Amino acid sequence: MSTQYVARKPDAHGVIAYPDQENEIWAELYARQAVNLPGRACQEYLDGLDRLALPKDRVPQLAEVDEVLLDTTGWKTAAVPALISFERFFELLASRQFPVATFIRSREEFDYLQEPDIFHEIFGHCPLLTNPAFANFSHIYGKLGLAATKEERVYLARLYWFTVEFGLLKPRDGELRIYGGGILSSPGETLYAMGDKPLRKPFDLLDVLRTPYRIDIMQPVYFEIEHIDFLDEIARMDIMQSVTRARQLGLHAPLFEPKAKAV
Repeated sequence: MSTQYVARKPDAHGVIAYPDQENEIWAELYARQAVNLPGRACQEYLDGLDRLALPKDRVPQLAEVDEVLLDTTGWKTAAVPALISFERFFELLASRQFPVATFIRSREEFDYLQEPDIFHEIFGHCPLLTNPAFANFSHIYGKLGLAATKEERVYLARLYWFTVEFGLLKPRDGELRIYGGGILSSPGETLYAMGDKPLRKPFDLLDVLRTPYRIDIMQPVYFEIEHIDFLDEIARMDIMQSVTRARQLGLHAPLFEPKAKAV
């Protein structure tokens, strides 16, 4: 997949000078999504957002985010180009570094873009990287991916997709909440995921690994965990054995129209 975006480079002091129009885009994206979070985002995400204290009027500098992440879970961000390889992605997670592409979407793609931009990465994901269970799961996932074959990584990608990107949280006696950054950075998907249209299923590792997805549509199915600490339980599962079993059983029938970009 090619991209029209080019990551911005820091100066000698590590500071990226974003032009005014890009700071304005950040401010509008932040303001638009902030109103959707109460009653929908999980408390651990909201707590992390408070800890990060992200600027609302400009694109944050990665050093500002790193200061909080290092203090809470030992993680930090890593500036990357718009697109990186699976190998590089897993390398970074395995070393407790979260890849952040240092560009922000254009106005033409204000509502949706396929590439993860700095708003998606910082606003969507970094708040939960202050949470020990989420941070540990991301670290274990990176180490597994680094050791996996190319074929196994395709299955591992589904685990990441249905947890870190599009995971939901449903306590046994509580209300449905969102923890996936792909939802939390998208106003449309935030409202859609909490609505009546999509299928929501309890998390089952083998089921997740066998479920195909598409990146360019609202998700027809989401998987729920009971609490954020369940990510620690997933990290202790024999994930690669389940990948082997999923490859033997094959994929479920997709719940979407076929397209070449489906994985």
